[in-house]
Amino acid sequence: MRSVAQRAEELRRLIDHHNRLYYVEARPEISDRDFDRLLEELKKIEADHPDLVTPDSPTQRVGGQPVEGFATVTHRAPMLSIDNTYNADELREFDRRVRRLLAKGETVTYVVELKIDGVAISLTYENGRFTVGATRGDGVQGDDVTHNLRTVHELPLRLNIAAPPPLLEARGEVYMTRDELARINRDRVAKEMEPYANPRNLTAGTLKLLDPRQCAERRLRLFAYDLPPAGGLPGVEFKTHLDSLRKLRELGFPVNPHIDSFDDIDAVIAYLHTWETKRNELPYETDGLVIKVNDLDQRRRLGMTSKAPRWVVAFKFAAEQAITRIRSIEVQVGKTGTLTPVANLDPVRLAGTTVSRASLHNADYIATKDIRTGDTVVVEKAGEIIPYIVRAEHAARTGQEKVFTFPTTCPVCGSPVQRDPRGAFYRCTSHGCVARLKRQLLAFAQRKAMDIDGLGVEIVNQLVDTGLVGSLPDLYRLKKEQLVGLERMADKSAQNLLDGIETSKGRGLARVLTGLAIPHVGDTVADLVATQFPDVQQLLAASREDLGQVKGIGPILAESLHEFFQSERGRQTIDEMASLGVKLTEDVKRKPANAFAGSSGVSGKTFVVTGTLARYSREEIEELIKKLGGKATGTVSRKTDYLVAGDKAGSKLDKAKQLGVKVLSEDEFDELIAVK
Repeated sequence: MRSVAQRAEELRRLIDHHNRLYYVEARPEISDRDFDRLLEELKKIEADHPDLVTPDSPTQRVGGQPVEGFATVTHRAPMLSIDNTYNADELREFDRRVRRLLAKGETVTYVVELKIDGVAISLTYENGRFTVGATRGDGVQGDDVTHNLRTVHELPLRLNIAAPPPLLEARGEVYMTRDELARINRDRVAKEMEPYANPRNLTAGTLKLLDPRQCAERRLRLFAYDLPPAGGLPGVEFKTHLDSLRKLRELGFPVNPHIDSFDDIDAVIAYLHTWETKRNELPYETDGLVIKVNDLDQRRRLGMTSKAPRWVVAFKFAAEQAITRIRSIEVQVGKTGTLTPVANLDPVRLAGTTVSRASLHNADYIATKDIRTGDTVVVEKAGEIIPYIVRAEHAARTGQEKVFTFPTTCPVCGSPVQRDPRGAFYRCTSHGCVARLKRQLLAFAQRKAMDIDGLGVEIVNQLVDTGLVGSLPDLYRLKKEQLVGLERMADKSAQNLLDGIETSKGRGLARVLTGLAIPHVGDTVADLVATQFPDVQQLLAASREDLGQVKGIGPILAESLHEFFQSERGRQTIDEMASLGVKLTEDVKRKPANAFAGSSGVSGKTFVVTGTLARYSREEIEELIKKLGGKATGTVSRKTDYLVAGDKAGSKLDKAKQLGVKVLSEDEFDELIAVK
């Protein structure tokens, strides 16, 4: 009779086998339900017998505790950069250099692979078990992101080999699918948060998260593409790159299926052209193709320059742009009443999708670019999910174009509209606006606020449209019999939503402040305020001056907070929430000093982040700044120590230069925090 330990090991091997069939070979043998049953059985055994839990168990992919920082990993062999080419002539010159350096008449075979737009990583296995995963970094050293890579289901936690080697290193690319980015962005837009620009940036930022549970929520994927000689299989010497790819598949790694080989460069060029449009049908982003010499002995003889190998080159696709026309400009209403103009475009195909809308952000954006209704505009994706209007073609104007002016009344409720005297935004003045209320409810339910699972766009629309909810406190008055009458709301889903709402009552003051849609107040500000004023009664009694004394709170934030808590609406909201049992105090505990905050240049400094970054999303870099002991704010002032500026940095960069605030590139920020 099998022992419990034997059954646990059998389950691990079965789960690994079916994981490999599902994620790597795309030929599942069992249903999702049967797979879940195997996993649940293993979880139960390990819960009853904790001594049987192993590091490579499928149950250990998610659930580890957040790490305190990123250790540095030195790569056994450098992760080298690749030279880029952009046209056929440059590829032919690459081919001539290769043949010139080899013996005359040698046959050269090129392997062509898709250039996945993700993040390069190295994967180390000891005795067949995954032990360390690291980013490329500067090519010599990278960040240890093992805790996050364990959440990637395609990554084998142990190798599919009977006699594993003592040490093996594989290399690959972690990426995110277009659908996953769209899913995340739908959720962010519904909660009136800025959508992420592209999957590569979000992948990079996700790998830099300290908490693997957050990483697991974003469903990263993996393709392996190399077994470097320094980390290969002992006693196994590959003659070609294609041999090593076959071995990677045998070991259980996912390898991209779109790989081909050619014996002359013209055939390579013809193949590349087939992907210029076909790549848009893929579920993930590619920004080109990689051409590699297949023969490994030829690679050794070709060697490398001071910057890159001579045996490989990347062919990069040009950024995709299209010309279209703005049919009209409409206005959407956000959680604080902010009116956001959106351009409706003549539909145009771009990067495999039909683009028909693009955000125009605010009044300053429209004025700076001089965008008008009827304008011919250049729209770009450049691998991005969010369409971006590069410019209006002023020379193409016919005289029929119309200057856009913001409405004087709200397009939803008809209330007066006012321009924010402190910014470029127009706002609806009615707190009873249904569009505003819907956005507020979604923001209130988001993870960083009250974290109410199940309170999504469709449910919020029904709650407001049927009159069941007319304010945030009304959520806590909902009854089961009211919910079961809604569309797609059965008895169980109604109870689950009520349970989620009930649980949210205990989140504490900081989370409530985050969800109240007070202008300029996000989770960072809410944490600062709740730490200084841990009881809502203290906030109700606080003056502008009291609020302004909180470190990191400037006069604009102090005014916004004071205005809310002194308003009849604000006080009524607080009173109702208190009477309904919502916790309006914060358990302030002395936080242990961060293990590495004092050693960086961040501790005690105030940062503003602007533009699009390559390795971080806005949320991730601001979280990292806080972990390192700094403060991340949204407004540049004389109190700002650093502005971190990415691509397309706008007015904040100009203001920083005007005030003499030190501006950091992303690389300079990494140097400051010493993560390289």
